Amino acid sequence: MNNAQEIRQLTKEEFDVSMELSQYAFQYKVKPEELEERRTKFKAERFWGVFQENELLAKLTLLPLNLYIQGEAVPMGGIAGVATWPENRREGLVGRLLTHMLAHMKEQGQVLSCLHPFLIPFYRKFGWEVYTDYKKYTIEVPNLPARSELRGTVERNVKDIALLDSIYHGFAPRYNGTLVRDIEWWEQMVLGDESHTAVFYSDSGVAEGYILYQIKNQQFVIDEFVYLNESARQALWTYVGNHDSMVKQVVVDHVPADDLLPFLLRDPRCKQETVPYFMARIVDVPSFLQYYRFNPVSSEMRELRFGIKDEYAPWNEGEWDLSISPDGTARMERAATSGPGQDLLMIDIQAWTAMLLGYKRPLEMHAYGRLNGPQKAAELLEQWIPASKTALLDFF
Repeated sequence: MNNAQEIRQLTKEEFDVSMELSQYAFQYKVKPEELEERRTKFKAERFWGVFQENELLAKLTLLPLNLYIQGEAVPMGGIAGVATWPENRREGLVGRLLTHMLAHMKEQGQVLSCLHPFLIPFYRKFGWEVYTDYKKYTIEVPNLPARSELRGTVERNVKDIALLDSIYHGFAPRYNGTLVRDIEWWEQMVLGDESHTAVFYSDSGVAEGYILYQIKNQQFVIDEFVYLNESARQALWTYVGNHDSMVKQVVVDHVPADDLLPFLLRDPRCKQETVPYFMARIVDVPSFLQYYRFNPVSSEMRELRFGIKDEYAPWNEGEWDLSISPDGTARMERAATSGPGQDLLMIDIQAWTAMLLGYKRPLEMHAYGRLNGPQKAAELLEQWIPASKTALLDFF
């Protein structure tokens, strides 16, 4: 790095220059009254920049968040707001920032990192990999799910965050990679001023599902469809169908990739899109595995050896012995010896992340050359890694 450049956190006094760069890079303009509101909420410690003689050249935001992995909250560093002035682009500044943040996240115990890429190949170079897709449906009103006569009620425009979060919390841990939300996140990132809500209550008064939606241009746009059981799903679709005199189409966005709605329609030939969404990377492999559980194995501890490639997090690089206990807990230690004769599985951090989160399977990775080594070792890993599904309803 040029000695005249430094990477550091921003100060409160650098709010204006930070906003100036954001507005230029992301092509938006903030009204003066909104700018002052943002100033009061500015958390300078979350903003990192590359400076030259105190001039901001590039920046990003690091959000301290948690993801559900196997139903438990795992510390994650969310990368957002990556921006560079055009005269400073292609100088490697973002790469320096990302490398610096990986070391910082490791120190903070953030064992995962996620981001929404402007360009997937760019972030793959630094070790992030796509970990979840979402579906988007566009359904003509005559093809909506049939209305159902169910016991219970649907209440419109419920803004009780604790109630909504309790439903979300019952739904989100089913997947790897969903966000653990808090009240501030609900207020600032989920419930927009133009959004409506509808909550389904069972006959006994228990809230079991909700939708977040907008109605515009004769479209009913569902931003979140969260339900805990089939009764809630059917009741909420009945509520949507009752808008048939107002809208021509229903758009359902950010649907988990395992959703079966088209199969349940009278005619499944609605418009369907599958979109690769967020990227993730394991920041610190041994520390991540302290949160992770493999499938139970035989009564004896089992072991595999891995060679991991991770250029930008060198603490992950090299050969490791992975030991799995009968209860599925794991221990990963540096290999004491290396060389010919070892059954070694070679993998990069991107494929390792995609497999452990459940986005791809070991035998898939082996068949396509992303996991290299003996077939029998890949088959063993296929047995060890739980079959999981990934999803993310949020954006940052």
